[in-house]
Amino acid sequence: MEGYRKNSHAVYDIKYHVIWVTKYRYKVLGGHIAVRVRDLIRQGCEARGITILQGSVGKDHIHLLLSCPPSIAPSKILQYLKGRSSR
Repeated sequence: MEGYRKNSHAVYDIKYHVIWVTKYRYKVLGGHIAVRVRDLIRQGCEARGITILQGSVGKDHIHLLLSCPPSIAPSKILQYLKGRSSR
């Protein structure tokens, strides 16, 4: 049972592969902006109990492989992370 996570009612290994791009694929995610976005995503994932297995910030996209509890819907994960990083 290595690699599986547990809570009071489930044993799970849920992974989501997520990629989102900037509007019109503008290359704006560089330098200090990329560092700030990376920090915001890490903070948001820690607050919700989401584990980042892999991730990278490109010039025009963000790529993540996430492991999360079954109580959080994928749409809610992205809604929270994108909303937090857009500000």
